[in-house]
Amino acid sequence: MQHGKYRFIAGFLALPLAVYAIFVISPFVQAFQIAMTDWSGLKGAAKYIGFDNYDKLVHSDEFWNALKHNVIMLVLVPIVTLALGLFFAFMLNVGGRSRRGAVVTGVRGSKFYKFVFFFPQVISITIISVIWFNIYNPDPSDGMLNSLLGAVGLDSLQSAWLGEKSIALACIMLVMIWANVGFYVVLFSAAMASIPRDIYEAALLDGAGRAHTFFRITLPLLWDTVQTGWVYMGIIAMDAFALVQIMSVNMGGPDGATDVVPLRLYQTAFRDSQFGYASAMGIAMLIVTLLFAVLTMRFARRERIEF
Repeated sequence: MQHGKYRFIAGFLALPLAVYAIFVISPFVQAFQIAMTDWSGLKGAAKYIGFDNYDKLVHSDEFWNALKHNVIMLVLVPIVTLALGLFFAFMLNVGGRSRRGAVVTGVRGSKFYKFVFFFPQVISITIISVIWFNIYNPDPSDGMLNSLLGAVGLDSLQSAWLGEKSIALACIMLVMIWANVGFYVVLFSAAMASIPRDIYEAALLDGAGRAHTFFRITLPLLWDTVQTGWVYMGIIAMDAFALVQIMSVNMGGPDGATDVVPLRLYQTAFRDSQFGYASAMGIAMLIVTLLFAVLTMRFARRERIEF
């Protein structure tokens, strides 16, 4: 009976696993193979060169500049995004004014606010990039941000934004945070809804404030969700291709201030026709992403709290 059950399960899994192996695992394996060649992308033109692409990568200032920007995103974007997601979700679900009888309530209209926060998730990343590109437009008459600053008498704060080397990367990271924070508001709200209200009400009866309740009750009970979200946001931060390609000046400018590894990979492969070198960049990205995921899961691991 058990043997027949396993054969039945294997029969259902065979086709999906085969499709996954062909379209996901196989390209990864081929990337390792291509990274060992000098290949222009033309069939039959690949030349085996061993680890020369990796040696070139290690000595490339452009690659290290792009990787530095990815690491900055990897550190800052997940922290800010998850912190804002937790804060907004907590205030929407536990931040209501009514405390009669130590009853925990959400804010009035919380469902509407969740919809507003989540709305950027249903918009294409391309549309988001175009919208914010126009918001950052340095022309005071066309750029929304500079127009707004001029209208309220803050002309001194007007800037070229994406054309300013010192703040261009920060402007793009701000868009990345704005585009993703709504997802975590909804995710953390769903996780908070599973926490028994009795726990909050008991804490309120003991005189606990909102800050104390958040750090002693909400955050520990949501830690598994936060940990998973951290890895997911790290993967997003290691990408950033679409935002940088569309929003940045001359794709990665000004003067390489917003260059990232995925954009460098794209240009190396499809502009310079160096597919072997680009594959080596892809392998480097894979290693950094896996290292980040492993370290996050290792050092953010806590004892699971049951409730």
